[in-house]
Amino acid sequence: MTAEKDTEQSTAPTPKALAVAKAFVADHGGSARTVVENIGRAGARVVLIGEDGRLGDVMVTSPAVGEALVEAVDGLTANEWDSETTAALKIGAAHRRKMAGRNAG
Repeated sequence: MTAEKDTEQSTAPTPKALAVAKAFVADHGGSARTVVENIGRAGARVVLIGEDGRLGDVMVTSPAVGEALVEAVDGLTANEWDSETTAALKIGAAHRRKMAGRNAG
């Protein structure tokens, strides 16, 4: 196997990651903004923000795999955590309570 093929395979998203991202796009308006977040040794989190403002994510093995996932799925666009992207989020009360944990008042 060539070094190019090794790199291509190591950055290819898994079928499961592709399926999750495609389903999110289909369920939340036909497109989604994405932000790929490096989480160190654990890999990367691909944050998905649907047209309807819903939040989702896909965990992958590296930021490069996250970027490849964004490229591979129609309807995903790469973004940063800028004011436009954060304004697109519509986080409901139930999600806020879940994020606050058991100490939520």
